[in-house]
Amino acid sequence: MRLEQAINFDDLRRMAKRHLPKVAFDFIEGGVEDEGGLVRNVTAFERRCLVPRYFVDASKPEMATTLFGKTYSQPFGIAPTGAISTFRRGGDLMLARAAHSAELPFVISGASTATMEDIAAAAPGHAWLQIYVAKDRRIADDMMTRAKATGISTIVITVDTPGPNKRERNLRNGFQAIRTLRPTWKVRFEALRHPRWLYEYATGPGLTASNWEKYAKAAGMANALDFVSSQLPTPVSWADIEHFRKIWNGTLVVKGVMHPDDARAAAERGVDGVIVSNHGGRQLDRSPAPFDVLPHIAEAVGDKATVMFDSGIRRGADIVAALAAGAKFCFVGRWTLYGVAAAAEPGAHHAVNMIRDEITKTMTQIGAPSVAALDRTWLHEDMKAASGP
Repeated sequence: MRLEQAINFDDLRRMAKRHLPKVAFDFIEGGVEDEGGLVRNVTAFERRCLVPRYFVDASKPEMATTLFGKTYSQPFGIAPTGAISTFRRGGDLMLARAAHSAELPFVISGASTATMEDIAAAAPGHAWLQIYVAKDRRIADDMMTRAKATGISTIVITVDTPGPNKRERNLRNGFQAIRTLRPTWKVRFEALRHPRWLYEYATGPGLTASNWEKYAKAAGMANALDFVSSQLPTPVSWADIEHFRKIWNGTLVVKGVMHPDDARAAAERGVDGVIVSNHGGRQLDRSPAPFDVLPHIAEAVGDKATVMFDSGIRRGADIVAALAAGAKFCFVGRWTLYGVAAAAEPGAHHAVNMIRDEITKTMTQIGAPSVAALDRTWLHEDMKAASGP
């Protein structure tokens, strides 16, 4: 399939699967344990209908969204996704440039394979920085100092990685830990069927964590991933959030919020925004779908903080539904990651354009003249419940 023939999420997913060996594709695709959380993330959207309203001209819906004082062209951005060089060499920068070109935010992963300095230069004014808080809290402080020097104005503290998880696909494929890939012979032979990927991976940086190299050297460790493994995961406390609020005078966002009380408490501590997310189903398999808890969190927070959303988005209509359910903004992860894995930078642009087109068509079909007009009155009740006995 040629890139121009890819018309939806699943097409890009299939293209990425052909390009990548199983060990790399499973790293993107997989969840944890039985992967029930992955299924719930998607089916939560399938259980909801959007109620169309006719007699309205919504042929050119207004999509621009102002977030923390900056206006973006669309109500979505690119979520942080780590280890991108494993899937496409230079992929972080490709996604950043695609976001900048489309006037969208790009969240630099805490496990990015390009430095925040290089990404911020590739997407000036559009880069946010995700931070995984290390055991040595001074590292987060220094990352914020570096971010400020690059012109990054938004920091995203991810809180939904308090301890080890069990990603069984990775374990079967030979990932012993974040730093170590020891593939089985079966995995090695399968990778030989993907020579283009194999050449890129062999001649590129491979699995790395560029933003951590400075701290690894200071600790006397030659391998940044070894250092990351010694520092992560670790729980984030409210004292940490209060500390970050004191030292960071830009926009502060907490990612991974799933309970209304946590969202309310974050807002009370001066956090500017929360991202309702279960890490794309990659941390706690028994987590509810973020879309199901989103309305409760939006109600709890009110106008005290900006509520955003990710996890489970496979259609532009999913973004419209999340906005109607109370989110001000959404982030996509796998969709754009499959795009760049499938076809490098053109694939990243293609994914962004695809999402934008689907949102626009959905808005027109339901008669919504602008994203600002969306609220819960556009959502129908559970489809199964509505269908009757």
